Amino acid sequence: MRAIVYNEFGGPDVLSLGHTDKPVPGPGEIRVKVVAVGVNPLDYKRRYGWVEQYYPTTFPAVPGLEFAGVVDAVGEGDGPGRVPGEPLAVGDEVFGFTSTGAYAEYALAGDIARKPAALSFEAAAALPVAGETAQRVLDLLGLKAGETLLLHGAAGAVGQVAVQLAVASGATVVGTASPANHEFLRALGAVPVAYGAGLADRVRAAAPQGVDAAFDAAGRDALPVSIALCGGATERIVTIADMQAADHGVVFSAGGTPPEQVRAGLAAHARLAVEGRLAVPVVETFALSDAAKAQELSEAGHVRGKLIIKI
Repeated sequence: MRAIVYNEFGGPDVLSLGHTDKPVPGPGEIRVKVVAVGVNPLDYKRRYGWVEQYYPTTFPAVPGLEFAGVVDAVGEGDGPGRVPGEPLAVGDEVFGFTSTGAYAEYALAGDIARKPAALSFEAAAALPVAGETAQRVLDLLGLKAGETLLLHGAAGAVGQVAVQLAVASGATVVGTASPANHEFLRALGAVPVAYGAGLADRVRAAAPQGVDAAFDAAGRDALPVSIALCGGATERIVTIADMQAADHGVVFSAGGTPPEQVRAGLAAHARLAVEGRLAVPVVETFALSDAAKAQELSEAGHVRGKLIIKI
């Protein structure tokens, strides 16, 4: 099968289009024919070897965490690929996470859910990582109705989902973004502020009631100002982007959500998307052979929404 592989850590040039063996599903495992793949910042961070303590790499490696596709084969017996109460058959449309890398024609499924017929493969592939990450961090923060959340990187895919989920819960969201994204964030229900020098003063002006919690999805030296705005405390600050989190006494969240909760979240977020209550816009699609270009664009930042690879 065709797949993007890399055999060493490095820049986009280490990615190459090659051929690997089609994965064989074991007991209870599900193999999917991949249709669409979501590109995430974690893809290039893993390619550089920056997150080995959280996501160890075995070479040759196939990048990609999330996909939407069609069940191609189902291993006999029970196992980790089964969706409790949801027996899947060849031809069923699914989306979620893969255990073997999504930048490939075929992959073994990790935690997955059925894809609603009304949701396109591209839209479904945009949901898993952003939805699971946003929900996980909001749960860690214990955000409640009436509270104010400071969200760094609010215009990115994870940030957009976090804005929508937090606003729906009754919280006020102050989101950092470049001025070009401010109207977009207002439409999602956030109060936008520009990042950079003077951020603390702009946040205080936007939220005179104070900040109860902070979510860093940007990683651009956001933690010191978050700590200051949270009154010097770090208990309700979480980052998914700053690898120096421990130096500040801040939690770095890299996963750990129980599988059954991940699967339930996938189904819930898909329902919200079909109802028009949760959206992650797809801003550009790429062929599998252009995966390096997609990761370069992701690494450059300032992507409002999701980059998708079509297989």
